[in-house]
Amino acid sequence: MKHIQIDNLNFELFIDYEQIKKRIRLMGIDISMKYKDKNPVFIGVLNGCFMFMADLMKEVHMACEVSFVKLSSYHGTAQDQIKELLGVGIDLAGREVIIVEDIIDTGNSLQHTIEALERMNVASIAVCALLMKPECLKHTFDNITYVGFEIDREFVVGYGLDYNGQCRNLADIYKNIPRTDT
Repeated sequence: MKHIQIDNLNFELFIDYEQIKKRIRLMGIDISMKYKDKNPVFIGVLNGCFMFMADLMKEVHMACEVSFVKLSSYHGTAQDQIKELLGVGIDLAGREVIIVEDIIDTGNSLQHTIEALERMNVASIAVCALLMKPECLKHTFDNITYVGFEIDREFVVGYGLDYNGQCRNLADIYKNIPRTDT
């Protein structure tokens, strides 16, 4: 499938699953080497991370734990507010934590997650993201350690990323083809 349509939007293949798997394998090797004796906790940010997290964990070969958080954004006029819906459920004090994100866009939800984890007195926080849009970041982070692909201001779906709840199940990532008719 090279093109898909959702509602009235058209998308074309952007990153195929083979590329994704290769990059995740390399990320898994790096993480396994760095954290081999540390028993880190991987915290996936739902819903978007579910496919990436599953594939990443298959490439991590060491003792570790896995948990999830689910965040919700409320868009206001002054500032987006993030509300945590589902907590971690593990005592993280003194633990090495790796946040797993599908995509880092503005960084608002990531900032909220990091601040919440810091209040739990974790030993360290690293961020592992499949995609990142550097041009869109509204915050400065020094702990984004693993990034699969840096992309421009693309509107993407597939491999866990959705549009109106659709297309999370696609193995490949597709980008929106802007309309040229006006």
